Formats: sequence, structure tokens, C-alpha cells
Amino acid sequence: MSFIRINAAQARELIAENAIVVDIRDPQSFSVGSIENAVHIDGDNVDEFISSSDLTRPLIVCCYHGNTSQSAAAYFSENGFLQTYSLDGGYEAWQELHEES
Repeated sequence: MSFIRINAAQARELIAENAIVVDIRDPQSFSVGSIENAVHIDGDNVDEFISSSDLTRPLIVCCYHGNTSQSAAAYFSENGFLQTYSLDGGYEAWQELHEES
């Protein structure tokens, strides 16, 4: 299993189709701003998140710039998620897309 890199517009489409969004940035950055309905994931809650999630729903992983999310997306894929995506450009790209809209 692996993951697919997607841009912010593709992420928006997947979110409209019921994708789960996880945000792996630090808690302070997450509290300042995040993708609507995103779940903040860190080392303390990742196992609980995986065990309680619907692994058949698409999963989008978001970080700051789209780098760390790639290894996290691979981890989620290896742990059972069937459709795993890494958001290229991270939360910054998401913000840019929504500032343009």
C-alpha cells in the first residue's frame, strides 16, 4: 500500500466526498487555523485514531508545507487505510486556495 500526493483543489473535492482530514502540525498551529473538521493527530492519539476510524474512507494528511505529511500518509497506509493522500503544499496551499476563492 502507498499514498497519493494531491493538490489543495483535489483535496477540496475529496473532502466534499466525505474524506477524513488529519492535521499533523503542532497543537498551537492547529488551534490558529485548520481545514474544517480536521482531526489533530500526534504521537499521543494516533493509535486510538487508527483503531476507531473507518479505514475505507479516504484519508488526507495535512502538515505545514506537504513534506512531513508524505511519511505520515505512508504510515497510515501501512496501518490499514485503503485510500491515503498527502496534501502537497500543506496547510499553506490550502489557505492560498481559499483566499483565491
